[in-house]
Amino acid sequence: MASSMPSKKQKKNKKHDKYSLSDLKTLGHQLLSSRAHVNNLPLLLSFITPSTRPKYALESLLSLQSFFIPLLPQLPSSTVSSSFTSDSQGDPEFIYRTWVRSKFDDFVQSLLDIVICSQSDDSLREVVLDTLMEFVKVGNGGKFHSAIYYRFLHNIVHSSLEVDDILLELLASKYFKYIDIRYFTYISFEKLSRSIGANDISDDRRERLDTTGVNQPESSLDLSVHKLSHLLSRIPPLEGSDDKAEYDMWNPAGIFTEKENDKGHTGKQRKGESTNIKVLSPANIAKKMKLKFTKAWISFLRLTLPVDVYKEVLVNLHQVVIPYLSNPLMLCDFLTRSYDIGGVVSVMALSSLFVLMTQHSLEYPNFYEKLYALLEPSIFMAKHRAKFFQLLDSCLKSPLLPAYLAAAFCKKLSRLSLAVPPSGALVIIALIHNLLRRHPSINCLVHQEDGNETTKDTTGAESGADDDSTEASSPSREMSSIKPSIDPFDDKQTNPLKTNAMRSSLWEVDTLRHHYCPPVSRFVLSLENDLTVRAKTTEVSVKDFSSGSYATIFGDEIRRRVKQVPLAFYTATPTMLFPESDFLGWTFKMKDKDSTTVLDKTSKGNDHISAKRSRVETS
Repeated sequence: MASSMPSKKQKKNKKHDKYSLSDLKTLGHQLLSSRAHVNNLPLLLSFITPSTRPKYALESLLSLQSFFIPLLPQLPSSTVSSSFTSDSQGDPEFIYRTWVRSKFDDFVQSLLDIVICSQSDDSLREVVLDTLMEFVKVGNGGKFHSAIYYRFLHNIVHSSLEVDDILLELLASKYFKYIDIRYFTYISFEKLSRSIGANDISDDRRERLDTTGVNQPESSLDLSVHKLSHLLSRIPPLEGSDDKAEYDMWNPAGIFTEKENDKGHTGKQRKGESTNIKVLSPANIAKKMKLKFTKAWISFLRLTLPVDVYKEVLVNLHQVVIPYLSNPLMLCDFLTRSYDIGGVVSVMALSSLFVLMTQHSLEYPNFYEKLYALLEPSIFMAKHRAKFFQLLDSCLKSPLLPAYLAAAFCKKLSRLSLAVPPSGALVIIALIHNLLRRHPSINCLVHQEDGNETTKDTTGAESGADDDSTEASSPSREMSSIKPSIDPFDDKQTNPLKTNAMRSSLWEVDTLRHHYCPPVSRFVLSLENDLTVRAKTTEVSVKDFSSGSYATIFGDEIRRRVKQVPLAFYTATPTMLFPESDFLGWTFKMKDKDSTTVLDKTSKGNDHISAKRSRVETS
């Protein structure tokens, strides 16, 4: 019984079927020609729905847009129309304008329903977007209507639209080039980030980051954060702040005027305000934009970000965010938390953290301990290893580094050279070369004949970093008990001070002279030079080796011009695969006992057969 009853949607469609396109054009012309046909307004509004055929919706939209645009400066605000006093109830003109205002609000809501519906026609959605932005431009008494724009962004972010939807691309490509739209976009994103953060107050997911994989959006909140991140990344940076800079504005009579109130953009006019619009100087515009840009990004970074968004933000933060913040040190908490996570996330956070430390005087006490902990074999296969190695070389460039710290990094890299690919070994050789050249105090690592010779020097060096005299004197006692063939370096230790690197040597680098990869064995010969003579040596550019791989090494080798072609020529025929000199204590010769026995049996059998033949011939 209930299933046979027609729904409201079906009734509306049947009602719409009575009208043709020519009928809608006639209704629109009547509405625009005289107030007597104002009752056509609700009828035309009923066609502005996502389920209406695109041609019918477009025809109604064009008529309604032409009707509302001239009336917008005369209409009261939504708050006034919803609470008008009894004195104004008798004014027919005010009642009419209030009614028209309510229909305009319904029209805007219908347009928002169409624009966020992915099933709607794309060309219709583009026209709806342009119509909404026209209302944003002049809907507030000729000024920017920030309330409509915020509703528009709020509906986009909280809708089910995907990140790659055409609407987001149209908004970014057509309108983000205007400076005033960017300004209100930052204000809206700050509010949206706070509202999303209020819905998801849990702060423990960032601590449980899966640094090995990328999570897909698991909820509507994750999807909203993805769209916020996408739109923020599509906003172009501020072009310049000098007096010659020119900014395109969507509404020239907008917010960037001398008498504009920066604390609230509600569209209220002040008494005695001059009608002459005087645009602010580019320097003042840039200052206002930086403040809103900073608030938007700080509010966004306080959200619980999905892992893929989190990594994308960390990779681009030092290039697209930090240079345009009013106070970059506001990111120190976010970056230090990211750097403490470890693994790939720490590598991504290192670039921004290095910028804050070198350019904005950020102090991070345990920076080098965290950096030392990142030196693992997996870092040589990471996606962002090239930038990491360049930053590592820059972080170890200061001549004020203690000797034990430089020795610890040098020895750790030397140990990693035994377990990394050939491209990683090339980077390690370059880093060790630069460390030995910058810090002459660790050149003792190149050749340690006896631990007793360097005990006094290394004990004094490491005791300067530790105030406890008992701990400073203990290495000499430990050294006497260490056998010459045992490396005192502790590669499992996370504290560079306790690794005993100054008592070790770079014996791992010596093994690279016999590396199976020719570029590695050739490049390691550069360490044989006297690096203490700085006038005769230069630093190696780590950038030339940081992005290497098997493919780059193979490409370099096949492009090399070989002077002498290697031939498989031997003065004497080899009798074994490996010479005994390479494997002391081992032998690869087979004993001839079994073969001798077989030969003896064969010779006896042959003698027996020849004796039988002689007896047969005699008979």
